[in-house]
Amino acid sequence: MAKLNGSKKIKTAVFISGRGSNLINLIKFSLKKNSPIRIELIISDNSKAKGLIYSKRYNIKKKIYLFKKRNIAENKILDKLRNKKIKLICLAGFMKILSKNFIKKFRGKILNIHPSLLPKYKGLNTHERVIKNNEKFSGCTVHFVNSKLDSGKIILQKKIKINKNETANTLAKKVLRQEHILYLKALKKLYC
Repeated sequence: MAKLNGSKKIKTAVFISGRGSNLINLIKFSLKKNSPIRIELIISDNSKAKGLIYSKRYNIKKKIYLFKKRNIAENKILDKLRNKKIKLICLAGFMKILSKNFIKKFRGKILNIHPSLLPKYKGLNTHERVIKNNEKFSGCTVHFVNSKLDSGKIILQKKIKINKNETANTLAKKVLRQEHILYLKALKKLYC
């Protein structure tokens, strides 16, 4: 994808499943003059996702697709993305795995933020597994999405030290703070 030229921002969709802390962070970033993205669409697989409140607050279109039949949901999403001319998807706590077919058919880039130092600790319950294995460090990774879970090309990582009495909960909070910084850095690195 080309770097940003002039005032043309990249039309972006953010996919969420939960509270939307990375979403609100991305929205605030997108509103800055020098931001390379403009968020046109929020997509969720969860009608009760707390992050959906930001669509109303910031006047961004939202769509909810329940993944009862993944291929039907994905085809509807692809139609919507084409319709809105979306060129970038930012996954932000989206808890569904996108199919190979979806990734291939979407004619743009898909980014994800993952709460571990990939390739270690792919998938779910990363903080619990990190603590259980007595790791000294953890962190977060922004990467391109490919057809293998949490295996796409790494864009940026942030490493953080794990304290002696760290719990999965305290680690999750520490990592999340870093996610908010890292996602924006990755977008600037790619598109500014």
